[in-house]
Amino acid sequence: MPYLTVVPAYGRDYKSKKEAVADWEANKDFRIQDIGAGADDGRYVNKSDLAAYLPETTVNIRYKQLAMVAVVPPPKTR
Repeated sequence: MPYLTVVPAYGRDYKSKKEAVADWEANKDFRIQDIGAGADDGRYVNKSDLAAYLPETTVNIRYKQLAMVAVVPPPKTR
């Protein structure tokens, strides 16, 4: 199962995991910050983008000035 690390876009930050996950679920933009992403590192992504192209990906959201990580598992496949 692939993993992707993202950070809040447009200067946003979160004080809690609940806030970070809520914005991910609300389809807000995040930036890819993952060495393994190669050319995609730094690009903007949201939940629907990822679901369309990489549906089995677990997302690690960095928050609280990048000190904490919220893990969002991929949606269950039917």
